[in-house]
Parts: sequence; structure tokens; C-alpha cells
Amino acid sequence: MPEHNVPRPNRRQVLRTAIALGGAIGAGAALGGTAFAATASTSGARTVPLVPSRDLGRQADRDADRAADRIVDGIRRPRIPRRNFPITDFGAVADGTTDNTAAIAAAVAAATARGGGRVTVPAGTFATGPIHLRSRIELHLQAGATLLFSTDPASYLPTVFSRWQGIELMNYSPLVYAFEQTDIAITGEGVLDGQASTANWWAWKGIDGTDFTAFEAAVNAGLPVSQRDGTQYHFRPCFVEPHRCERVLIEGVTFRNSPFWHLHPTLSKDVTVRGVTVDSTGPNTDGCDPECCDGVLIDSVSFNCGDDCIAVKSGRDTDGRRVNVPSQNIVIQNSTFANGHGGVTIGSEMTGGVRNVYARDLTMTSTGLQSGHRLKTNSVRGGFIEGTHVQRVNVTAIGGPLLLIDYNYGEGNTGQYPPQVTDINLRHWTVTAATQGWNVAGYATDPVGTVRLSDISVAGPLAQPNVAVNVTELDLTDVTVNGVPQ
Repeated sequence: MPEHNVPRPNRRQVLRTAIALGGAIGAGAALGGTAFAATASTSGARTVPLVPSRDLGRQADRDADRAADRIVDGIRRPRIPRRNFPITDFGAVADGTTDNTAAIAAAVAAATARGGGRVTVPAGTFATGPIHLRSRIELHLQAGATLLFSTDPASYLPTVFSRWQGIELMNYSPLVYAFEQTDIAITGEGVLDGQASTANWWAWKGIDGTDFTAFEAAVNAGLPVSQRDGTQYHFRPCFVEPHRCERVLIEGVTFRNSPFWHLHPTLSKDVTVRGVTVDSTGPNTDGCDPECCDGVLIDSVSFNCGDDCIAVKSGRDTDGRRVNVPSQNIVIQNSTFANGHGGVTIGSEMTGGVRNVYARDLTMTSTGLQSGHRLKTNSVRGGFIEGTHVQRVNVTAIGGPLLLIDYNYGEGNTGQYPPQVTDINLRHWTVTAATQGWNVAGYATDPVGTVRLSDISVAGPLAQPNVAVNVTELDLTDVTVNGVPQ
């Protein structure tokens, strides 16, 4: 590879590999016996003129922060009258066993009749079935309040219009649901407990996977949405799903033990999730999965999950191409990630595309977190991911790579819709311990585009070699592992 007067080559390294060669960058050998680094096939590769790395990094930081600030400033919060409708005024009983579904629905109806208001849950433990929110309604849990949701699937009938792993259908109602509503909120200091366990909802894990194969085959054969009955396929409901809603706020409360994904805003606009705690170890208990949404803020949230902490989605496969709506303009900030498959994840249901994702000022704390920034897709999904920026991340420990881009997730390269992934950026990561720096693997005929890592410092050695295979451009700036420049 010819040099073009690049100063301090160990400080900044650009590997731009010809697509004709498949962008092959192998696993590489250990540096100094302590840290692994990728090695590049240099045949056909070229460098590009560079500006000083420090100036480049500062400008990139400013640009990303300004873009994120514009998104945050543009997200509208709900406007809800401050009239209070305590559920106890409508017959709710805080004994942990009485079914208060009807009492809560009566409070929502009364508030709606008055033009909106706050449906309040006072201190105490209230058992309930599904809660359906209406426009200009806030469900507010006071300190010491707990909502215990039924684990009887029959409680969540009749079915409602929903989405399951990126495919539209009629399914069990989410535990808290809103459809085509505006100005809705869930707030307070209380707890919403789905009570899912291996004795109920979580026992369906595995069965739903087998069922999904038959379900998707029927969908691909043209089964109308109105005839897609999820209750025939062991499809667990999400905890909270605002579907086709505008101006949504979820703030302050704690969610535990969802049957499936916890927070699933779908085809919604102007969504704020702030100061929330998500705590569950069950299967598929993702923390927050915005799908086909425009304008989302996830701020000061604590995640401890049995699957991805955050997973940005946009529909799946044939049905995703039918709906064809991207997720875009998403800001994630000031949040903490403990256990989970991925911290800031995109996919795998990304057929409608994902763009403009900004994540900043994050903390990752556990080897139970399997990856930091995780992008998962395949040639059945298709779609695109463009413009992700994950910066100022403090990692005390992580049980996998900081960056994982996986084109072979699920079905792998068995479809006709090659995904497009480019403009992926990690900046200012301070890492005490990690298993791997990056694991990026595209297809030989469809490589990952541009990936930039800058100002990344891993204090200790890596247990696994860094991998970059079939990548058009891997740009490393001020990246060190165990004190060794990469």
C-alpha cells in the first residue's frame, strides 16, 4: 500500500479495500502478545488524503451533537390536561388480586369524556388486564403504586392490530396499548409488572419460533392482515405498544417481566422515553424497540434485559417491504446498559431501513452485555442502515465486541435483497475490559460500506481477534488496545 505522507501511521489507519476482492480483512495476529488487531490484504487497496485526526474528530463530534440536538428540539411532547381521575374513584381495589381492568377502563373513559386528563394509580398493588389509552390521556403511577398484569392469555382478547417481529397481524393486546391516538403518556414513580415467567408467557419461547416459520410462509403467500391471527401461533404480546400514535411520553416508571419486548412504539412520531427502568431476564425481553418511527428520544434509561437493550427496527422481509417505512431521527443519551444481547442495536427487522441514529454519553457495565453497537441483518431482510453515531461511551466491562456488524444473522445470505450498511461511527469510547474490539462481516458481493472508529481506548488485552471481512472502508483513528495503536 503506497504511503501518501500520512503522519504517524499508527495513529490513523485507513483500510479501503476493493470490492472486487471482497474487502477481505482477516482476523490477524496478536500485537506484542497482548492485543489482537486486524491485518489487511493490501493488494488493490488505497489510502485517502487525511486532515489532522484531532481536528477531524472534534468536527465530527460537533456535527453529530448538533444533528442530535436538532432532533431532540424537534420532538413534541404530549399536551394533557391536569385533571386527575384516580382509579379508586371507579372501584379499583389495591389488594393485588381483584381484577381492576374495568375500573381502569372506566377512569380512561371518564377522562376522555372530559377532553383528557391524568388517570392516577395511587400507592398500592392493583391487579389488571390490558389498559388501552386514548388521546390526551396520561396513566400516572404515584410512588408506591404497582400494576400487576394478568398472565392469562384470555385476558388480552379480543385481538388488536399489532406487529410481531416486524410483521403486521391481529394478536393478543399489548399490556398497555394505544392505536392511532395523540398526546398519550405513562408517567410517575411506580412499577408496571408483567409477571411473565417460565410458568406462563416465557414457556412459549421455542414454540413461537416453530410457529413463526409457518406464519411467515402464509404471509408471504398473501394472507391478508385481517386473517393473520397471532393467537394461533403462540405469539406473546409486547408490554407497551403505541401504534400509529403521535406525541408519546413514557417517563419515570419501572417495567418488569414483560411477556415479550417491553417498549415497542410502532409507526409513531415524536416519542420520548425518559428516566425509565427496564428490568427483566426473560427471553426476547428487549428494552425499547422503536419500529418505523420518526423522532424518538431515549434519555436517562437504565436497561437490564434478556435480549437487546435497544433495537431499532423497521419491518421484516416481504411484509416489511409492503409497509416500507423507515425508522429515523433517533437520539439515545445518558443511559446505562447492563445485561443484554446488544446495547444500541439495529435490526434484524430492518427491511424499511434505518437512518440518523445518534447515541451519546452512555455507560455499559457488564460482561452480560454481549455487544455494544450491534447491527444484524441478512439478504432476506434487505433494507439499509445509514448514519449511526455512537459517541462518548464509558465501558467498565462488556462480554463481546464494541462493534458487531453481522450480515449472516438468522437466515444468512439466502435471499435476494442484499442489505446496505454504511456511515457507521464510534467515537470516544473508554473501555476497561472487552472481549473484542470489532467484528464486521459483510458479503463478498455486498460489502459493508464505511465504518469509522476514532478515539477508542481499551485498557486491557482482547480475548478474541478483531475481524473485518468484506468492508469497503475501515477507518481507525486513535484506536489503542492495551496501549498498542491499531
